[in-house]
Amino acid sequence: MAALLKAHVELQSSLEEEHDGTKETLNSRNPSWYSPETGIYSSKYPSINLPSEPFLDVVSFIFSHKHNGIHALVDSASGLSVPYSKLLPLVKSMAAGLHRFGVMQGDVILILLPNSVCFPLIFLGALSIGATVTPMNPLSSLLEIKRQFLDSKATLAFAAGGKVDELVNALGGCRVVGVPDVLDFSSQPSDDCSVFHELISCDPGMAPTPRIMQQDTAAILYSSGTTGRSKGVMLTHGNFIAMIEIFVRFEASLYDYPSTENVYLAVVPMFHVYGLSLFVLGLLSLGSTVVTMKKFDADEMGRSIDRYRVTHLHAVPPILVALTKRAKKADGNSLWSLKQVSCGAAPLSEKNISELFETLPHVDFIQGYGMTESTALATRGYNTVGAHKYSSVGLLSPNVQAKVVDWATGAHLPPGSVGELWLRSPGNMKGYLDNIDATAVALDKEGWLHTGDIVYFDPEGYLYVIDRLKEMIKYKGFQIAPADLEAVLTSHPEVLDVAVTGARDEEAGEIPVAFVVPKQGSRVSEASLMDYVAKQVAPYKKVRKVYFRSSIPRSPAGKILRRELRNLLVSRL
Repeated sequence: MAALLKAHVELQSSLEEEHDGTKETLNSRNPSWYSPETGIYSSKYPSINLPSEPFLDVVSFIFSHKHNGIHALVDSASGLSVPYSKLLPLVKSMAAGLHRFGVMQGDVILILLPNSVCFPLIFLGALSIGATVTPMNPLSSLLEIKRQFLDSKATLAFAAGGKVDELVNALGGCRVVGVPDVLDFSSQPSDDCSVFHELISCDPGMAPTPRIMQQDTAAILYSSGTTGRSKGVMLTHGNFIAMIEIFVRFEASLYDYPSTENVYLAVVPMFHVYGLSLFVLGLLSLGSTVVTMKKFDADEMGRSIDRYRVTHLHAVPPILVALTKRAKKADGNSLWSLKQVSCGAAPLSEKNISELFETLPHVDFIQGYGMTESTALATRGYNTVGAHKYSSVGLLSPNVQAKVVDWATGAHLPPGSVGELWLRSPGNMKGYLDNIDATAVALDKEGWLHTGDIVYFDPEGYLYVIDRLKEMIKYKGFQIAPADLEAVLTSHPEVLDVAVTGARDEEAGEIPVAFVVPKQGSRVSEASLMDYVAKQVAPYKKVRKVYFRSSIPRSPAGKILRRELRNLLVSRL
């Protein structure tokens, strides 16, 4: 681990040597943002006063902010948009439609959609009447959809129009509303999207106004957490309000350009906490424009940036790599509107950072860190004349505290020391749905969220993520629980034992790799096992490689020793 820390320090120095001016001076021996007595790291930014009234919902909070924004949501393919003047009426119309449809406060709604103008309207409309939303990757398999639908106790689903009948059958006759690709009131809706148009066309004045508390659950997002199969993360209205104030609005206040002039390209999926926090919630309180892309395509991304004069791009590493490649091929008149590129959700290599600098030197680049369980709250990068920390995930956001803990002894550690990151913030989840034991493991009695990520703070308070304890695999920014894939493989009649782990991959970050012990006499092939899994999971969860073994390394307690498997993978490279 010491060697790993040294490598990261050397990387930081090499990246920053060219770009740093006079660095911020701090007393590194006893900085004000770290307490040696308690081991608590505090934000270097002043605390933000969050709303204290108990009865406050996030939708009312978003629309309580006044601005001069013009275009709220724009469909990148068609150019059709929802102006801010019509945003709240459309949200209220959806709320009225859901109420007329029988949706009550406390009901759960599944949103199974790609990025679209319609996604925020459904999400905000549902939350405004006290319903809870559970979003999901639309590429998920029917088995995965059914599992989340039942686990979250959803009663209604929204999905792409062409999938309505298939989902109705899979979900046992549940009501499924088809959603059009484009919100266009000038054309006749297709039969499978007619119900949606009825909902969105209701009288906004008929929308109910229930009393909603900040501590009421607003959304259930599924995450593997620190270990095990996916669990429902309960995020409250108060969590989202804190996220908007601390993650979105505070960051916007640091820059010298007005938020109403900013145009964001929504490439990161809205069903993920990263995209949800920004494009569905936070940015709409600022008056910024959100341009939605249904499906990621590098060339289409470049065209959309130029067509809509996109100023901000939030990305995961594969998208950033694609942007850099696109920029290398483009002429000097392309991508000129970009002011800032932010990267999160997965580690970014030093090679990718350097190539971005070389290709787009005019763009401000930052990284950030957050979790589903923290409502995306933790750290954000911020570059000044005096400090550029490109390989860091930034400084602790306001109102966020952290500890770095020795995972073996539980002792808290000072700056420069490597340990597990613990977080305490108003973004920390309410808990895992119907899972008291898992909640107790992740969130202790003092309110610390045990992230499972191995980190260190440098002497100036910047955080570096260098490894992680948790078993989760991050493929192109998406979380994959090894236990989910192991459950699928174990169900194969010719598999005796199995373990899944992540292998490093330049393009994807990590890919799922399976170690399989076949039953005696079996002739099952690697390809057939990969096909078996592919038919039951979302495309991003597919096992990319299979290795046969005579046994799986396990601890005396039966726990899979994944670190040994990862070492085997390294030795094969």
